[in-house]
Amino acid sequence: MPLILPSRDRFAEWVELVEEYGGPDSAELAGSGFHGNREPRTPVLTAAGYAEWLTMLEEEADESVPLLPGRVHSSWFWIVDDAGEWIGFLALRRTLNEFLHEYGGHIGYSIRPSRRHQGHAARALHDALGEASALGLDRVLITCDEDNIGSARTIERNGGVYEDTRGVKRRYWVPTHPARVA
Repeated sequence: MPLILPSRDRFAEWVELVEEYGGPDSAELAGSGFHGNREPRTPVLTAAGYAEWLTMLEEEADESVPLLPGRVHSSWFWIVDDAGEWIGFLALRRTLNEFLHEYGGHIGYSIRPSRRHQGHAARALHDALGEASALGLDRVLITCDEDNIGSARTIERNGGVYEDTRGVKRRYWVPTHPARVA
């Protein structure tokens, strides 16, 4: 299964992964929880920063914890390969606010640069649709950059129906129940 819950015992992998993405300020860290106003106060490439980041993800996943403005409760997953190597991030947002409805969608994900074009995103998205269904979502909004043909194909292979483009974001609605091809 390519999706696992975050774990506190993978700090060394975390540092390697974030460095491959280009550092904690990289815009490519989709699905990691680093966007917007939700960043650790401690430098993230330290053990303390890693622990703080994981605590923030746990809090945002907990429906009983009040959210910061502009945030929604989300389920956070790490994408792993068959050998258990951490190769990416996935966020499943349980509701949409105005920004997410326009640009971000219910599901955001990214695969580390050295592991792209190997089918990992398709398998992770397939599993995320099952998680969304278990949460009671009948369909989810997923977006990708207009020029990201690989991501658009991944979404379409998983049942995505193109709705429109807003700004530079292609928007797809994806059913969570029907048979999908990963």
